[in-house]
Amino acid sequence: MTSLNSHGIRFAFGTLTVIPVRITRWDREAARAGMLCAPLAGLVVGVLAAVPGSLLLLFGSGPLLAAVASAAVPAALTRGLHLDGLADTADGLGSGKPAEDALRIMKQSDIGPFGVITLLFVLLAQVAVLQQLYAQGWVRGAVAAVAAGAVARLALTLASRAGVPAARPEGLGAAVAGTVPVRGAVAVAVAAVAACAGAGALFGGYGALRYGLAALAALAVAQLLLRHCVRRFGGVTGDVFGALAETAATVTLVGLALG
Repeated sequence: MTSLNSHGIRFAFGTLTVIPVRITRWDREAARAGMLCAPLAGLVVGVLAAVPGSLLLLFGSGPLLAAVASAAVPAALTRGLHLDGLADTADGLGSGKPAEDALRIMKQSDIGPFGVITLLFVLLAQVAVLQQLYAQGWVRGAVAAVAAGAVARLALTLASRAGVPAARPEGLGAAVAGTVPVRGAVAVAVAAVAACAGAGALFGGYGALRYGLAALAALAVAQLLLRHCVRRFGGVTGDVFGALAETAATVTLVGLALG
C-alpha cells in the first residue's frame, strides 16, 4: 500500500503538473491512487501560486500585479494544458456538432472563437477576484489561491470516479476514467472541503462557512459541466479534465469574492 501511494503521488504530480517527477507506473491502480492524490498536487500548485503574489504585495506592488502573478503560476505549472483543455472543450461544446466531429475539433491545434472568449473571461474573473482579495491583505489572497488550486484538482478526482466513461480509447481521459471508487472520491472530497473550511477559519466563523460553501459550489458547477460533457462527447477526455479544473478554480474564487 505504501508503495502504491508513492506511485500514486508520482502519477498525480507527473500528469497534473510540470514538477519534475518520474512516473514509475502507468496502470489502472497507479491511476486510481494518483487521482485520489490529485488535491495534494493542487495544494502544492496553490502554494506556489500564492508565493509570488504575496511577495509582490509585501514588497510594495499593487494588488493587481500580485493577482496576475498568482493567476500565471498555475498556468506555467501545467504548461497551459488546463487552459488549453478549457479552450478546446469550449470549442467542442460550442460547435453544436455530433460527438465524433466535436472531438475532432477539440484535437485540432488551433483555438476557435468559443475557446478564445472562454479563456478571456475565465482569466479575467480569476485576476479580478484575486485582486479584490489581495487588496484586503496578502493572507486573504494567498489562502484563496491555495484553496482554488486544491479544489481545481479535487474536481478531477470526482471526474475519475467509477461510472464516468472515457470518450476516446487513448489519452489521459482513458487512463484515469472510472478508476476511483465512488466511496474513495467522496471521502477525499469531504476531507478537502473540510480543509478549505479550516483554512477559512483563519478569518473567523463566517470565513470557514464561506470557504466551505465556495468549495461545494465549485464542485457542483464542475459536476454539471462533467455531466454535460459526458452527454455531448460520450465521456471524458484530457481536455475535459482541463476544463473541469479551470472551472472549479474560477468558481471557488468567485465564491470567495461574494459576501
